[in-house]
Amino acid sequence: MKTFCITAVVLLFAANIGQAAKKETVEFKNFKSEKKVEVFVGGNLFTAFIYPDNMEKQSLYPIASASGKLITRGYPLDPRPFERTDHPHHVGLWLNFGDVNGLDFWNNSFAIKPADKPKYGTVKFRKVVNENPAKGTLVTSSEWVDVNDKVLLNEETTFVFEGTGNLRTIERTSKLTATQKVTFTENKEGLIGLRLDRAFEEPATKPDKFLDANGIVTEVPIMNNEGVNGVYRNAEGISGGDVWSKRSPWVALRANKEGEILTVVIIDNAKNPNYPAWSHARGYGLFATNNLGGRAFDKNAAPVKIILNEGESIVFKHKIVIGGDLSNSEINKLSKNFK
Repeated sequence: MKTFCITAVVLLFAANIGQAAKKETVEFKNFKSEKKVEVFVGGNLFTAFIYPDNMEKQSLYPIASASGKLITRGYPLDPRPFERTDHPHHVGLWLNFGDVNGLDFWNNSFAIKPADKPKYGTVKFRKVVNENPAKGTLVTSSEWVDVNDKVLLNEETTFVFEGTGNLRTIERTSKLTATQKVTFTENKEGLIGLRLDRAFEEPATKPDKFLDANGIVTEVPIMNNEGVNGVYRNAEGISGGDVWSKRSPWVALRANKEGEILTVVIIDNAKNPNYPAWSHARGYGLFATNNLGGRAFDKNAAPVKIILNEGESIVFKHKIVIGGDLSNSEINKLSKNFK
Protein backbone atom coordinates (compact mmCIF):
# COMPACT_ATOMS: atom_id res chain seq x y z
CA MET A 1 0.00 0.00 0.00
CA LYS A 2 1.44 3.38 -0.94
CA THR A 3 0.83 6.55 1.00
CA PHE A 4 0.85 10.10 -0.35
CA CYS A 5 1.71 12.79 2.21
CA ILE A 6 0.62 16.40 2.20
CA THR A 7 1.83 18.55 5.06
CA ALA A 8 0.96 22.15 5.79
CA VAL A 9 1.07 24.54 8.70
CA VAL A 10 -1.69 26.94 9.61
CA LEU A 11 -0.36 29.47 12.10
CA LEU A 12 -2.79 31.57 14.04
CA PHE A 13 -1.77 34.48 16.18
CA ALA A 14 1.77 33.75 17.38
CA ALA A 15 3.78 36.16 19.50
CA ASN A 16 6.86 35.98 21.69
CA ILE A 17 7.73 32.70 19.99
CA GLY A 18 11.34 32.86 21.05
CA GLN A 19 10.53 32.97 24.73
CA ALA A 20 10.47 29.71 26.63
CA ALA A 21 7.22 29.14 28.48
CA LYS A 22 5.76 26.34 30.51
CA LYS A 23 3.23 24.15 28.74
CA GLU A 24 -0.32 24.59 29.96
CA THR A 25 -2.41 21.59 30.96
CA VAL A 26 -4.85 20.23 28.39
CA GLU A 27 -8.27 18.89 29.33
CA PHE A 28 -11.03 17.30 27.24
CA LYS A 29 -14.71 17.34 28.14
CA ASN A 30 -16.74 14.92 26.06
CA PHE A 31 -20.42 15.82 25.70
CA LYS A 32 -21.81 12.92 23.67
CA SER A 33 -25.42 14.11 23.85
CA GLU A 34 -24.36 17.49 22.45
CA LYS A 35 -22.04 15.83 19.93
CA LYS A 36 -18.90 17.71 20.83
CA VAL A 37 -15.60 17.43 22.67
CA GLU A 38 -14.51 20.65 24.32
CA VAL A 39 -10.80 21.41 24.59
CA PHE A 40 -9.46 23.41 27.52
CA VAL A 41 -5.90 24.75 27.70
CA GLY A 42 -4.71 26.19 30.99
CA GLY A 43 -8.24 25.88 32.34
CA ASN A 44 -9.79 28.04 29.59
CA LEU A 45 -11.89 26.95 26.62
CA PHE A 46 -9.71 26.86 23.51
CA THR A 47 -11.96 25.14 20.98
CA ALA A 48 -14.32 22.21 20.50
CA PHE A 49 -14.44 19.33 18.07
CA ILE A 50 -18.07 19.34 16.93
CA TYR A 51 -19.96 16.71 14.94
CA PRO A 52 -23.67 17.66 14.90
CA ASP A 53 -26.05 15.70 12.67
CA ASN A 54 -27.09 18.85 10.79
CA MET A 55 -23.57 19.55 9.50
CA GLU A 56 -22.02 17.82 6.49
CA LYS A 57 -18.56 17.68 8.07
CA GLN A 58 -16.86 18.01 11.44
CA SER A 59 -14.98 21.11 12.51
CA LEU A 60 -13.18 22.86 15.33
CA TYR A 61 -15.59 25.55 16.49
CA PRO A 62 -15.38 28.04 18.07
CA ILE A 63 -11.66 28.86 18.36
CA ALA A 64 -10.41 31.39 20.91
CA SER A 65 -7.11 33.16 21.45
CA ALA A 66 -5.26 32.75 24.75
CA SER A 67 -6.96 35.95 25.95
CA GLY A 68 -10.36 34.45 25.19
CA LYS A 69 -11.23 36.41 22.05
CA LEU A 70 -13.19 34.41 19.48
CA ILE A 71 -11.40 34.34 16.14
CA THR A 72 -14.02 32.32 14.22
CA ARG A 73 -17.22 33.63 12.65
CA GLY A 74 -20.41 32.83 14.55
CA TYR A 75 -22.77 32.25 11.59
CA PRO A 76 -24.51 29.90 10.96
CA LEU A 77 -24.31 28.20 14.37
CA ASP A 78 -24.26 31.27 16.62
CA PRO A 79 -24.72 34.44 14.51
CA ARG A 80 -23.37 37.74 15.81
CA PRO A 81 -24.44 41.29 14.81
CA PHE A 82 -23.10 42.62 11.48
CA GLU A 83 -21.71 39.27 10.37
CA ARG A 84 -21.96 38.15 6.81
CA THR A 85 -24.47 35.34 6.25
CA ASP A 86 -22.86 33.97 3.10
CA HIS A 87 -21.42 30.50 2.54
CA PRO A 88 -23.14 28.51 5.32
CA HIS A 89 -20.65 25.67 4.75
CA HIS A 90 -17.89 27.83 6.27
CA VAL A 91 -17.85 26.76 9.93
CA GLY A 92 -14.78 27.05 12.17
CA LEU A 93 -11.73 25.13 10.97
CA TRP A 94 -12.25 22.15 8.67
CA LEU A 95 -10.67 19.99 5.97
CA ASN A 96 -12.33 18.71 2.82
CA PHE A 97 -12.24 19.19 -0.95
CA GLY A 98 -14.39 20.27 -3.87
CA ASP A 99 -13.84 17.39 -6.32
CA VAL A 100 -13.51 13.81 -5.08
CA ASN A 101 -14.77 11.42 -7.77
CA GLY A 102 -16.74 14.39 -9.06
CA LEU A 103 -18.45 15.01 -5.72
CA ASP A 104 -18.26 18.39 -3.99
CA PHE A 105 -17.51 17.92 -0.30
CA TRP A 106 -16.56 21.56 0.27
CA ASN A 107 -19.83 23.36 -0.52
CA ASN A 108 -22.28 20.90 1.02
CA SER A 109 -24.55 22.33 3.74
CA PHE A 110 -28.17 22.63 4.84
CA ALA A 111 -28.61 25.23 2.08
CA ILE A 112 -28.32 22.67 -0.72
CA LYS A 113 -31.66 21.64 -2.18
CA PRO A 114 -32.53 17.93 -1.75
CA ALA A 115 -32.70 17.49 -5.52
CA ASP A 116 -29.08 18.64 -5.79
CA LYS A 117 -27.68 16.51 -2.97
CA PRO A 118 -26.44 13.70 -5.27
CA LYS A 119 -23.77 16.15 -6.52
CA TYR A 120 -22.31 16.53 -3.03
CA GLY A 121 -20.38 14.43 -0.54
CA THR A 122 -20.59 14.33 3.24
CA VAL A 123 -17.97 13.61 5.90
CA LYS A 124 -19.78 11.51 8.49
CA PHE A 125 -18.48 11.21 12.04
CA ARG A 126 -18.07 7.66 13.33
CA LYS A 127 -16.36 7.80 16.71
CA VAL A 128 -13.79 9.29 19.05
CA VAL A 129 -10.99 6.73 18.92
CA ASN A 130 -8.86 8.04 21.78
CA GLU A 131 -8.37 10.95 24.19
CA ASN A 132 -5.03 11.53 25.90
CA PRO A 133 -4.96 14.85 27.78
CA ALA A 134 -1.41 14.20 29.02
CA LYS A 135 -0.24 14.42 25.40
CA GLY A 136 -3.03 16.76 24.32
CA THR A 137 -4.18 14.28 21.67
CA LEU A 138 -7.67 13.58 20.38
CA VAL A 139 -8.12 10.90 17.70
CA THR A 140 -11.31 10.72 15.66
CA SER A 141 -12.70 8.53 12.90
CA SER A 142 -15.03 9.47 10.04
CA GLU A 143 -16.04 8.48 6.52
CA TRP A 144 -16.37 10.43 3.29
CA VAL A 145 -19.61 9.23 1.70
CA ASP A 146 -21.90 9.97 -1.25
CA VAL A 147 -25.61 10.73 -1.00
CA ASN A 148 -26.36 6.99 -0.67
CA ASP A 149 -23.85 6.58 2.19
CA LYS A 150 -21.43 4.67 -0.04
CA VAL A 151 -17.98 5.17 1.48
CA LEU A 152 -15.22 6.65 -0.68
CA LEU A 153 -12.64 7.32 2.04
CA ASN A 154 -12.03 6.33 5.65
CA GLU A 155 -10.55 9.20 7.65
CA GLU A 156 -8.56 8.98 10.87
CA THR A 157 -7.55 12.34 12.28
CA THR A 158 -5.25 13.07 15.19
CA PHE A 159 -5.43 16.48 16.83
CA VAL A 160 -2.66 17.65 19.17
CA PHE A 161 -3.53 20.69 21.30
CA GLU A 162 -0.90 22.70 23.18
CA GLY A 163 -0.52 26.03 24.92
CA THR A 164 2.41 28.02 26.30
CA GLY A 165 1.88 31.53 27.64
CA ASN A 166 -0.15 33.45 25.05
CA LEU A 167 0.52 30.79 22.42
CA ARG A 168 -2.00 28.13 21.41
CA THR A 169 -1.39 25.40 18.85
CA ILE A 170 -3.44 22.79 17.03
CA GLU A 171 -1.77 20.09 14.98
CA ARG A 172 -4.07 18.13 12.71
CA THR A 173 -2.98 14.96 10.92
CA SER A 174 -5.62 13.37 8.69
CA LYS A 175 -5.08 10.05 6.95
CA LEU A 176 -7.57 9.31 4.17
CA THR A 177 -7.72 5.70 2.96
CA ALA A 178 -9.60 4.81 -0.21
CA THR A 179 -12.26 2.10 -0.06
CA GLN A 180 -12.54 2.22 -3.86
CA LYS A 181 -10.68 4.01 -6.64
CA VAL A 182 -10.72 7.70 -5.71
CA THR A 183 -9.60 10.68 -7.78
CA PHE A 184 -8.87 14.17 -6.43
CA THR A 185 -9.16 16.55 -9.39
CA GLU A 186 -7.83 20.13 -9.27
CA ASN A 187 -10.39 22.46 -7.72
CA LYS A 188 -10.15 25.79 -5.91
CA GLU A 189 -12.48 24.62 -3.11
CA GLY A 190 -10.02 23.26 -0.57
CA LEU A 191 -8.16 22.18 1.33
CA ILE A 192 -7.82 23.36 4.90
CA GLY A 193 -10.32 26.13 5.57
CA LEU A 194 -10.98 28.65 8.31
CA ARG A 195 -13.83 31.16 8.47
CA LEU A 196 -12.82 34.11 10.58
CA ASP A 197 -14.44 36.70 12.78
CA ARG A 198 -15.51 39.99 11.20
CA ALA A 199 -12.42 41.82 12.53
CA PHE A 200 -10.23 39.79 10.15
CA GLU A 201 -12.15 40.72 7.02
CA GLU A 202 -11.19 43.53 4.69
CA PRO A 203 -13.52 46.55 5.09
CA ALA A 204 -16.51 46.42 2.72
CA THR A 205 -16.82 49.50 0.51
CA LYS A 206 -19.70 48.48 -1.76
CA PRO A 207 -22.19 45.68 -2.36
CA ASP A 208 -20.45 42.60 -3.68
CA LYS A 209 -21.20 39.15 -5.04
CA PHE A 210 -19.34 35.91 -4.43
CA LEU A 211 -19.58 33.01 -6.84
CA ASP A 212 -19.05 29.48 -5.57
CA ALA A 213 -17.96 26.42 -7.52
CA ASN A 214 -21.53 25.66 -8.63
CA GLY A 215 -22.29 29.13 -9.95
CA ILE A 216 -24.44 30.11 -7.00
CA VAL A 217 -24.20 33.85 -6.34
CA THR A 218 -24.26 35.21 -2.81
CA GLU A 219 -25.00 38.93 -2.64
CA VAL A 220 -23.43 40.83 0.27
CA PRO A 221 -24.65 44.40 0.94
CA ILE A 222 -22.63 47.27 2.36
CA MET A 223 -21.88 46.35 5.96
CA ASN A 224 -20.93 48.00 9.22
CA ASN A 225 -17.13 48.26 8.99
CA GLU A 226 -16.53 49.18 12.62
CA GLY A 227 -13.55 47.13 13.86
CA VAL A 228 -12.99 45.54 10.45
CA ASN A 229 -9.29 45.80 9.56
CA GLY A 230 -7.82 42.52 8.31
CA VAL A 231 -4.78 42.68 5.98
CA TYR A 232 -3.23 39.70 4.18
CA ARG A 233 0.43 39.37 3.22
CA ASN A 234 2.57 36.52 1.93
CA ALA A 235 6.24 35.51 1.88
CA GLU A 236 6.79 37.25 -1.46
CA GLY A 237 5.61 40.62 -0.16
CA ILE A 238 2.24 40.59 -1.92
CA SER A 239 -0.52 42.11 0.20
CA GLY A 240 -4.29 42.45 0.40
CA GLY A 241 -6.61 40.45 -1.80
CA ASP A 242 -3.84 39.96 -4.34
CA VAL A 243 -2.53 37.01 -2.30
CA TRP A 244 -5.43 34.93 -3.66
CA SER A 245 -4.34 32.27 -6.17
CA LYS A 246 -0.64 33.00 -5.54
CA ARG A 247 1.72 30.19 -4.52
CA SER A 248 3.72 30.98 -1.40
CA PRO A 249 5.33 29.13 1.52
CA TRP A 250 3.06 31.13 3.84
CA VAL A 251 0.24 33.66 3.95
CA ALA A 252 -0.47 35.84 6.99
CA LEU A 253 -3.60 37.70 8.07
CA ARG A 254 -3.21 40.45 10.69
CA ALA A 255 -5.95 42.36 12.51
CA ASN A 256 -6.65 44.34 15.65
CA LYS A 257 -9.56 42.83 17.54
CA GLU A 258 -10.79 44.82 20.52
CA GLY A 259 -7.36 46.34 21.11
CA GLU A 260 -5.33 43.14 20.66
CA ILE A 261 -3.17 42.43 17.62
CA LEU A 262 -3.79 38.93 16.28
CA THR A 263 -2.17 37.35 13.25
CA VAL A 264 -3.31 34.32 11.28
CA VAL A 265 -0.71 32.56 9.13
CA ILE A 266 -0.99 29.47 6.95
CA ILE A 267 2.40 27.87 6.26
CA ASP A 268 2.85 25.13 3.69
CA ASN A 269 5.36 22.32 4.14
CA ALA A 270 8.21 21.74 1.68
CA LYS A 271 7.40 17.99 1.52
CA ASN A 272 3.92 18.61 0.15
CA PRO A 273 2.99 17.77 -3.42
CA ASN A 274 2.76 20.98 -5.44
CA TYR A 275 4.70 22.98 -2.83
CA PRO A 276 4.21 25.82 -2.32
CA ALA A 277 0.43 25.68 -2.12
CA TRP A 278 -2.02 28.04 -3.76
CA SER A 279 -3.71 30.54 -1.47
CA HIS A 280 -7.51 30.49 -1.25
CA ALA A 281 -7.63 33.58 0.97
CA ARG A 282 -10.57 35.92 0.52
CA GLY A 283 -11.25 39.37 1.95
CA TYR A 284 -14.70 38.38 3.21
CA GLY A 285 -13.30 36.09 5.92
CA LEU A 286 -12.44 32.79 4.24
CA PHE A 287 -8.79 31.83 4.84
CA ALA A 288 -7.73 28.59 3.18
CA THR A 289 -4.71 26.97 1.54
CA ASN A 290 -4.86 24.37 -1.19
CA ASN A 291 -2.19 21.99 -2.51
CA LEU A 292 -4.63 20.54 -5.05
CA GLY A 293 -5.81 23.73 -6.76
CA GLY A 294 -3.67 23.77 -9.88
CA ARG A 295 -5.28 25.34 -12.93
CA ALA A 296 -8.35 26.33 -10.89
CA PHE A 297 -6.07 29.12 -9.61
CA ASP A 298 -3.57 29.51 -12.45
CA LYS A 299 -4.34 28.45 -16.02
CA ASN A 300 -0.60 28.06 -16.62
CA ALA A 301 -0.08 25.62 -13.74
CA ALA A 302 0.66 21.95 -14.34
CA PRO A 303 -2.44 19.72 -14.12
CA VAL A 304 -3.16 18.35 -10.64
CA LYS A 305 -4.71 14.92 -10.19
CA ILE A 306 -4.16 12.41 -7.39
CA ILE A 307 -5.53 8.89 -7.81
CA LEU A 308 -5.83 6.45 -4.92
CA ASN A 309 -6.61 2.82 -5.59
CA GLU A 310 -8.50 0.79 -3.00
CA GLY A 311 -6.42 0.56 0.20
CA GLU A 312 -4.09 3.44 -0.69
CA SER A 313 -3.85 6.49 1.55
CA ILE A 314 -3.11 10.19 1.49
CA VAL A 315 -2.10 12.18 4.58
CA PHE A 316 -2.74 15.86 5.26
CA LYS A 317 -1.00 17.52 8.19
CA HIS A 318 -1.58 21.06 9.42
CA LYS A 319 -0.48 23.02 12.45
CA ILE A 320 -2.36 25.96 13.90
CA VAL A 321 -0.58 28.42 16.18
CA ILE A 322 -2.50 31.12 18.02
CA GLY A 323 -0.84 34.12 19.66
CA GLY A 324 -0.35 37.84 19.06
CA ASP A 325 1.61 40.01 16.60
CA LEU A 326 3.90 38.08 14.29
CA SER A 327 6.84 39.33 12.22
CA ASN A 328 8.00 37.96 8.88
CA SER A 329 11.20 36.69 10.49
CA GLU A 330 9.21 34.77 13.11
CA ILE A 331 7.00 33.26 10.42
CA ASN A 332 10.04 32.30 8.33
CA LYS A 333 11.58 30.60 11.36
CA LEU A 334 8.39 28.67 12.08
CA SER A 335 8.16 27.66 8.43
CA LYS A 336 11.75 26.47 8.36
CA ASN A 337 11.36 24.48 11.60
CA PHE A 338 8.24 22.62 10.52
CA LYS A 339 9.53 19.35 9.11
